[in-house]
Amino acid sequence: MNEDGLGGRLLTAVRAGDADAVRALLADGADPDSAGADGLSALCVAVAAYDEAVTEALVYGGADPDRVLPDGTTPLWRAVDGGSPAVFVTLLGTDARERLPEAARERLLALARGWYETGAAEELRRRTGATGPATTARVPEDAYDWVDEVTLGGRVVRGGHGAILTWLEWAFRVLTSVDELVARAVRRRDEDHVDWTAARWILVQRRSDETWSAVVAHRHHPDPVYRRFVTDYVRMRSLVDSGHRSYRKKEGELMAAWAAEETDAEMLAEVLTALAEYGHPGQEAVGLRHAGHPDPRVRREVPCLLLADDAGPRSPAARDAVLALMSDTDAEVRLSACSAAVEHDDLLPAAIRTLLLLAESPVVPVRHGAAVTLAASRDHTPAVADALVTLLNEDEQLVRLEAAWGLARRDDPRTEEAYERVGPLGPGFEHDHRAHALGEWRGRRRGRGQAAG
Repeated sequence: MNEDGLGGRLLTAVRAGDADAVRALLADGADPDSAGADGLSALCVAVAAYDEAVTEALVYGGADPDRVLPDGTTPLWRAVDGGSPAVFVTLLGTDARERLPEAARERLLALARGWYETGAAEELRRRTGATGPATTARVPEDAYDWVDEVTLGGRVVRGGHGAILTWLEWAFRVLTSVDELVARAVRRRDEDHVDWTAARWILVQRRSDETWSAVVAHRHHPDPVYRRFVTDYVRMRSLVDSGHRSYRKKEGELMAAWAAEETDAEMLAEVLTALAEYGHPGQEAVGLRHAGHPDPRVRREVPCLLLADDAGPRSPAARDAVLALMSDTDAEVRLSACSAAVEHDDLLPAAIRTLLLLAESPVVPVRHGAAVTLAASRDHTPAVADALVTLLNEDEQLVRLEAAWGLARRDDPRTEEAYERVGPLGPGFEHDHRAHALGEWRGRRRGRGQAAG
């Protein structure tokens, strides 16, 4: 087609990655399935660029993910082939099983499974005939997850086919075994890899007792990565099914029993973190049992178990244990104890004293954690405000932002200067409550001035 008019402008915006312009042109009447002289639709261009935002704008604007292209493929097929789960899920939609015939579904499953089982580099080598080594780079897939981007023989592909296969199976009602999904998740041994997060999410959606039992059976696996997947699954399930009391009781009991069995310190810390989500009546006993654990990673998780509001009345032994943890040899244990204790009136003074010392730690993450807790605390004494002012000297901008926000919360007259010292905030802070606190502080000041006048 001749690339002029609204369609041509749409293709230009798609190639430029300008999602706002794409939405505006679609609103003005541009054909969402506009194609270039090569016959490739705007959606295919976005898919090839791994541009999730533009892909989403086109799909929501009416672009057809199943439109057959001159080479017989479709945009959805190309999304599977390209290996980006984020782009693929945008095209998959919620009605893929209904809108696609069985033969098309089987072809997509075979395509994803072939990529996954062969491996991205080997499949590119097979397709291109290239003999040299592949170039692999770790790239962000979305705000939370990552995937490998593989380049070979002039072709680029993302290695998220395990996640894509998992999503396709769920969409097409293929009930893959739990063991296979867990193995798929842990293959890269990283809970931020797209294969892990996709398997975890789909298993959480499978709410049967059989699925639950099959997943948590992996807590006995000799490889800690399998056990770590179970704790991650349990935490995610607690968030998704937070209103189901029967689930929470069963899961809390499992985590409490697991805490008594686990011998690996890193995994025990993960188990205690998950247990703290449930308000289990036995969690104080679990916390007291591990308050003196030799590994600080375990001790860091104890305060939340001892001070959880929904775990029943707190005993004097729990209070004494938290106070002892505020004097722990490990600074992060002290910080964890203080972060839990500041919500309790009888522990607040001791927590603030420790936090003021932690704010002077030589370790930046510890100072950052102290800034976060001090800024959000209910203590509005001059000592805390002065500590926040001192933290404005930090090189780390996030520490300065926490300190400035804490001053704004306290209606401190140094707030204006504090935000000047924070400096300009880049993208990502548009909806950040800390960034908006300065305007709110100014508004309160103006209101009081007008009332006084």
